[in-house]
Amino acid sequence: QVQLVESGGGSVQSGESLRLSCAASGFTFSSTCMGWFRQVPGKQLEGVTSITGDGLTQYADSVKGRFAVSRDNAKNTLYLQMNSLKSEDTAMYYCAAVPSVVLSYWCPGLSSQRWNSWGQGTQVTVSS
Repeated sequence: QVQLVESGGGSVQSGESLRLSCAASGFTFSSTCMGWFRQVPGKQLEGVTSITGDGLTQYADSVKGRFAVSRDNAKNTLYLQMNSLKSEDTAMYYCAAVPSVVLSYWCPGLSSQRWNSWGQGTQVTVSS
């Protein structure tokens, strides 16, 4: 079955960096769209970034220029490099996938309902 396991969260000061990882299994990772989402308690889930199997990316405006998504298809692992962190980046971060669509050039929009597989989340806390 599909499994997504995030790691790398923690507590940092404003301006510092963190790298999140997501280990994936149970589907054809190399041809599957992957993404990162985040949620603050009491607020809506926010799409942060996505990456196609071929490496095409999209980002939310709030993280452009600070966050970078990447993937290692040989290791079935997704990454999120977060630089210049701000207090407003504090959230639970979730890895997501669309394993039902095996197209290496495709990703849905960050607000799409097509995202249907989720990890358990990893907490990121940024103190100012």
